[in-house]
Amino acid sequence: MQTQPFVSLKERILENCGRVIVGKEEAIEQIVVCLIASGHILLEDVPGTGKTMLLRAFAKSIGGGFRRIQFTPDLMPSDLTGINFFNQKKGEFEFRPGPLFSQIILADEINRATPRSQAALLEAMEEKQITVDGVTYTMKRPYMVMASQNPLESYGTFPLPEAQLDRFFMRLKLGYMTRAQEIGVLRRPDSQTLLKELKPVIREGELKALEESYSQVRVSDDIAGYMMDLIEATRRSELLLTGVSTRGSLALYRASQIYAALQGRDYVIPEDVKREAVWVLPHRLTLVNQSHLDAVRFVQNLLDEVPVPLEKL
Repeated sequence: MQTQPFVSLKERILENCGRVIVGKEEAIEQIVVCLIASGHILLEDVPGTGKTMLLRAFAKSIGGGFRRIQFTPDLMPSDLTGINFFNQKKGEFEFRPGPLFSQIILADEINRATPRSQAALLEAMEEKQITVDGVTYTMKRPYMVMASQNPLESYGTFPLPEAQLDRFFMRLKLGYMTRAQEIGVLRRPDSQTLLKELKPVIREGELKALEESYSQVRVSDDIAGYMMDLIEATRRSELLLTGVSTRGSLALYRASQIYAALQGRDYVIPEDVKREAVWVLPHRLTLVNQSHLDAVRFVQNLLDEVPVPLEKL
């Protein structure tokens, strides 16, 4: 298997997005993992850390359409999917597509919308299609939903249920830049000006080829067993109400394969599994007592406790 196309794609996107977004290389790399896996991202971070700018730069880099949707309590499902309206000039009903009919979607503050509006995303995320009045429309590929939440503010919000959280491939946090990085951002040209100068860096058909080939990355029996040791440990733990689902174990398996390919390897090593586990697993866990331990720390402790398979000489 040739891994150079994976490495080349990652480097081009990192370089292109890096012209606008500073110090977020790890987050951009994980978004590339999600893109190749046809997954979606839940982003939990405080306002003003560059979520919208990052996704705009990423959408421009892959040449895809971008729409930002501000989720509010009065948002209706039809505001997302679109409606059939009567065109008086033509004398017939005509479909007006909603903002979900793009390729890269930023669902900003998704937990501010009602569960009914949140659920309108499910079919688009899972099936890559939208049904309106009995007619099904297929979404243009690539298709990715990146939903954001503010972890500090809970007043007037509707937390996502476990079943919907499980549909996000991974959960990311951008965090703040370093002091030197932020000083550099203050002195450079406006981000909007830099964004307008970005050009697509992905060739036609390139992404589809990677989506079809990443499954060739080899996962040994020992590594697959290590993944299942981690998954089963979450299901047995007394600290958790629910462990990782089969969808979660599939996400960890695929993310590890793609991450290995992005590093130039055609095989998965334990470090790949550890790196992806902290992004793929925590949002799929429900803790008994949230005040004593958060899900990320639980997964980090789990990675320290579960034995890592050793190379057989």
